Amino acid sequence: MFCSKCGKEISGSPKFCPFCGASLSADAKSTGSSVPVSNGTVTISNLFENKNIEKKESGGCFTILEHQNDLSVTPSSSLTSYFMQQMNVKKRQVLCQLEGNSIKIQAGAMQWMSGNVQMESDVKSVGSFLGKVVKGAVTGESAVKPLYSGTGNVMLEPTYRYLLIENVAEWGSGIVLDDGLFLACDAGIQESISKRTNISSALLGGEGLFNLCLSGNGYCVLESPVPREELIEFNLDNSVVKIDGNMAIAWSSSLNFTVEKAANSLIGSGLSGEGFVNVYRGTGKILMAPTITGTVHDSVSAGPTQTEANSSQGLVSSIASSLNL
Repeated sequence: MFCSKCGKEISGSPKFCPFCGASLSADAKSTGSSVPVSNGTVTISNLFENKNIEKKESGGCFTILEHQNDLSVTPSSSLTSYFMQQMNVKKRQVLCQLEGNSIKIQAGAMQWMSGNVQMESDVKSVGSFLGKVVKGAVTGESAVKPLYSGTGNVMLEPTYRYLLIENVAEWGSGIVLDDGLFLACDAGIQESISKRTNISSALLGGEGLFNLCLSGNGYCVLESPVPREELIEFNLDNSVVKIDGNMAIAWSSSLNFTVEKAANSLIGSGLSGEGFVNVYRGTGKILMAPTITGTVHDSVSAGPTQTEANSSQGLVSSIASSLNL
């Protein structure tokens, strides 16, 4: 429940707002969540108390909501919907509860908003727009990320991808994201381009030539190809992690990323069947998706084999990945 006067979220069922002392009407307490709109309020029902919607994770002003069952099915789609639900293929949404703060989201990601919330473009000039177009082209993100500010709620479009909330400050100097992961963040988060520091990572890394890097204090929401339960987190203290393939979806910008031979010699690397591996050195964190498409089981050899989208995909594929071709 929200106070209709100050907009603060209130737990329990008090008669007066503990923040501003305003009287809380019985209607607001019994029908759901209310937020102020100019001289009135918006009451949201069948959302927070909906038994089919489960709160999965929260951080800052962001909350991940998961629809447990797809209730709007037809007889022809009911069988598919049933097995999707059994295999954790569910629709998920991000609710952003604003209390005078601001957020940035991917263009077109907003589903609805309520309360005193204003939307504006983050483009300040023609030069700013051109810079954002280039940044969006090489990172796989939208060129323009709308800014939402005020007091109220902003709900993002549903997705079948898995949603993660990360505290950017916990990643030190910044978090580097795999292409297409960004969904939303606090407005105070700074965006920059992380480019490869040497030719080896550009030729063989499989991560593209450029990645989006987020830094500062605040939270971000990521669209992950796998659930958090399957992610492995490495915390490096002046150490090294080697990964055979582009399974790292996010890593600290403080880490030095290179591509190296799996063995000391090219012959040894070739005979081992591993070839080149992605190497992360230094102090920081890595989020790795070990079950992501990239390593499949070969029924003939009964052993793992690399698919085409791996650390040896080459320069042309790497550039194409960066430019989203």
